[in-house]
Amino acid sequence: MSNYAEFHRRSIEDREGFWGEQARLIDWHQPYDQVCDYSNPPFAKWFAGGLTNLCHNAVDRHLKDRADQNALIFVSTETDTEKTYSFRELHAEVQRMAAILKSLGVAKGDRVLIYMPMIAEACFAMLACVRIGAIHSVVFGGFASHSLASRIDDATPKVVISADAGMRGGKVVPYKHLLDDAIGLAAHQPAAVLMVDRGLSAWPRTEGRDVDYATLRTRELDTVVPCEWVESTHPSYILYTSGTTGKPKGVQRDTAGYTVALAASMKHIYMGKPGETYFSTSDIGWVVGHSYIIYGPLINGMATIMYEGLPTRPDAGIWWSLVEKYKVSVMFSAPTAVRVLKKQDPAFLTKYDLSTLKALFLAGEPLDEPTAKWIAEALGRPIIDNYWQTETGWPIMAICNGVEPAPTKFGSPGQAVYGYDVKLIDETTAEEITEPNRKGVIAVDGPLPPGCLQTIWGDDERFVKTYWSSIHGKTMYSTFDWGIRDEQGYYFILGRTDDVINVAGHRLGTREIEESISSHPNVAEVAVVGVADPLKGQVAVAFAVLKDPSQVATEADARKHEAEIMKVVDEQLGAVARPARVRFVSVLPKTRSGKVLRRAIQAVCEGRETGDLTTMEDPAALTQIKDLITG
Repeated sequence: MSNYAEFHRRSIEDREGFWGEQARLIDWHQPYDQVCDYSNPPFAKWFAGGLTNLCHNAVDRHLKDRADQNALIFVSTETDTEKTYSFRELHAEVQRMAAILKSLGVAKGDRVLIYMPMIAEACFAMLACVRIGAIHSVVFGGFASHSLASRIDDATPKVVISADAGMRGGKVVPYKHLLDDAIGLAAHQPAAVLMVDRGLSAWPRTEGRDVDYATLRTRELDTVVPCEWVESTHPSYILYTSGTTGKPKGVQRDTAGYTVALAASMKHIYMGKPGETYFSTSDIGWVVGHSYIIYGPLINGMATIMYEGLPTRPDAGIWWSLVEKYKVSVMFSAPTAVRVLKKQDPAFLTKYDLSTLKALFLAGEPLDEPTAKWIAEALGRPIIDNYWQTETGWPIMAICNGVEPAPTKFGSPGQAVYGYDVKLIDETTAEEITEPNRKGVIAVDGPLPPGCLQTIWGDDERFVKTYWSSIHGKTMYSTFDWGIRDEQGYYFILGRTDDVINVAGHRLGTREIEESISSHPNVAEVAVVGVADPLKGQVAVAFAVLKDPSQVATEADARKHEAEIMKVVDEQLGAVARPARVRFVSVLPKTRSGKVLRRAIQAVCEGRETGDLTTMEDPAALTQIKDLITG
């Protein structure tokens, strides 16, 4: 048995011993009584009886050995700002923000909603909340008023922290009017709104409610705010999952389990070392931003880069120039971002010294083989896929090189991560699939490891019903993803169980069709959706972005290219998987975090309402699809 196989086995069979060892990676104010209290499944209480603090572990404990080392590196290519904060300076700023929150009446257990762009003050706000035992809920900056209002009503924050505006592609995105409208729509009214004024957009003040951050910061410059020691199970934050309809679904995270899980993942998965620099290109509005921009790197004593801007501005070399400048050792991005870079001049990828970079990790959506191969060859650095969810807070599947180096396989996010008792379940019989290369639903036997969601905020019943009741006759956590596992234990994700389309009785995963189309040499990226069809129930329709769009200048060119792509699918998957149409677009509709809006594309194709599209990067992208369909 290999080192890693034994490591994983022990994490499942000897949870107490294994996680007791990982718990030594963090500081405790009071030791815990029990590693895992699973007396009330599926609710797990990790490190029950202990007292700790997330901000202490991310900031204060590093003052002894690395007070003057870089902690936070803020870079905005939108405002041409670059500022670094040492651990000492970060500690001071977080205390100032904590003092402001306390002066506004925020105490342990109160919620604070953070609606901010990618600026340093957003990091201070998150750390200040957990410092005083408040529970933060970060909502992606620029989110629509209606969606924001539903989150305000669900989390009932005492204070909202926001800014006058964010920026995207050189354009100012004002926030204050969206926030004011949201508070107007919400039944719950926050006691105060703390505003960071960036000087980008004028903002109207509501007397008696809105307060200016800069003014209050001056007042609290030297205030000392000690860490509030909280129970291991005390909630650290609420994060609403994307794509929720109706009542929002708030993932509730604990304190100690999350701190331990992140500390262990930095060592075993991401191979980061104290004193190095970590660069995640995500946003604090998403789970990657929480775990691997703010908390994970800082807990590990690393500097973290917080970046506001696009991967192509001022040019497609911006990320790599930061890798060189700050000697980045670990980088984390999304496959979509790589596909954006695939369309740029490849010279940017070799222009900078990337010798400090150990690996580029990719997650957030399935990584197709052509994209993985292209970036691996272009950078000459290891490309490591990993798979997880907002709910889990850290990877379910990865290559744990920090335990035992292992090869990556293109198209696979790796093996089950320690702590996760992953099973493949047959959809019809609910039996476990043990033989290789057979498709099943990816599920996890309880308890979920430390760091995963405790429950859905304010709704234990919904937590059980949503995640633990879909596999007939078993209390197992469903990921709602299809997968297969090969002989070596590597998993391959085949898309959502609810992204399966049924074509004339044949069940097809849209992901498999996308992978096939992506292998055509002229395809940069593609989205496949199932569209209602009177004859077959559903048909697959593909929307492709070409590397060289000039090749489909005429209708005849487009038809020729479409036939070529269909032939590729025929050869790889068979005629049953051939899309009904392949249409060519200049850009796919995506959220600002880079997720393709497949549901919105499907709605347009079926002539339905698309729903809330506030987080969409380029509204013209859907219009283009609409015109193609109706034209």
